[in-house]
Amino acid sequence: MIAGVAFAQEQKEAPEAKPDKVEWEKKIKAELNLTSEQTVKYDALSKEYSEKIDALMKDASLTKEVQKERKMELKKEKQSKLFEFFTPEQQTKYTEMMEKKKATKPAGS
Repeated sequence: MIAGVAFAQEQKEAPEAKPDKVEWEKKIKAELNLTSEQTVKYDALSKEYSEKIDALMKDASLTKEVQKERKMELKKEKQSKLFEFFTPEQQTKYTEMMEKKKATKPAGS
């Protein structure tokens, strides 16, 4: 019973633990000027891939290198799915934003 309570608390805190991610997603939606239909698709993909990445990072049977490799594969897969409904202009802007984000990210993150 106690473990169940602790687990429930962990689950509750997870979304709040990533305020940067929430801000980043708001920025993408605003700067790309996504339509309401695109926003729904974007949110669904973000949730799906966030869950996949979280599960991957919790998989203790994988080495850090394998986790990093698979995480990059998932991110590429997500981007290709996003590009299915982004306009060419949105694709260019998104790519620029991702490059800028990578450039400002501290090494080792």
